[in-house]
Amino acid sequence: MTTTTRELYGFERYERAKHAFDDARYTDAASDLEDFFTDLAAARAEGDANPVGHGTAQIHLLLARCYFHSAQLGRAEAAAREVIAEAPDDAYAHLLLGRTLQRAGRADEARGPLRLAELLGGYGTAAGPAAKVADEGF
Repeated sequence: MTTTTRELYGFERYERAKHAFDDARYTDAASDLEDFFTDLAAARAEGDANPVGHGTAQIHLLLARCYFHSAQLGRAEAAAREVIAEAPDDAYAHLLLGRTLQRAGRADEARGPLRLAELLGGYGTAAGPAAKVADEGF
């Protein structure tokens, strides 16, 4: 049975995950988004090169935020890097990557992304690793 694009990739899925994130149900939100990316990969494997019709940077960013807040730092790093690969000028993605690396005890590696966050988006990074990354509105 083939599922329509609306069923697989509808805005409703993103919104549901965003609401779960807003309710601090980070693992639920991450699970919804992981399912989205699994379905996306399956659609691409069936030959639909771009079943979404647009990029997935914002979806990856929400997934990275979910992972960060649920202390899945390796996954947060990978998702943030996906955002940066698609949207290298996304200052918030650089901030999230830097904070993730700091939280993982990799302060030296965090300097570059944090500096880019400051240069690209004016994010002050002098507050240290305790500065919040969840207060951005999307």
